[in-house]
Amino acid sequence: MSEAKRLLIVAHNPSPNTDRLKDAVLRGATNEDIENVEAVWKPPLEAGPDDVLACDAILMGTTENLGYMSGALKDFFDRTYYSVIEEKQGLPCALYIRAGQDGTGTRRAVESIVTGLSWSWSHQIVLFHGSWQEEWLDQAEELGMYMAAGLDAGIL
Repeated sequence: MSEAKRLLIVAHNPSPNTDRLKDAVLRGATNEDIENVEAVWKPPLEAGPDDVLACDAILMGTTENLGYMSGALKDFFDRTYYSVIEEKQGLPCALYIRAGQDGTGTRRAVESIVTGLSWSWSHQIVLFHGSWQEEWLDQAEELGMYMAAGLDAGIL
């Protein structure tokens, strides 16, 4: 058996529902059919350069705050950007946004940073927009499973 790949999940979850989204992503990423991937969740304020350097893909989650990403995710980028920019070019990544508005500013901000890091989008950005919907949990779980299964299959 080859060495397990690591999926880093950096998700800001300040409310019960955003915590449920994070849990659904983790549930998908740790699906029993995925054999060779370790999924690790860290809150953005605890995740750092060493976590990014140790991962094979990253899945980020953020709330939309005042038309921008959460301050916690921005802090994560501020602390890790220059420490990982050379070594982690091409890192497969994905993002989900819990947006009360339209998510445009949040999306644009994260896309700009990801472009600067030369990371590679592995999945379209998932936008959970408007009033809470229970089916979002299935979408979040699917996103986690997609990223982990892609690593497991060697296509990410």
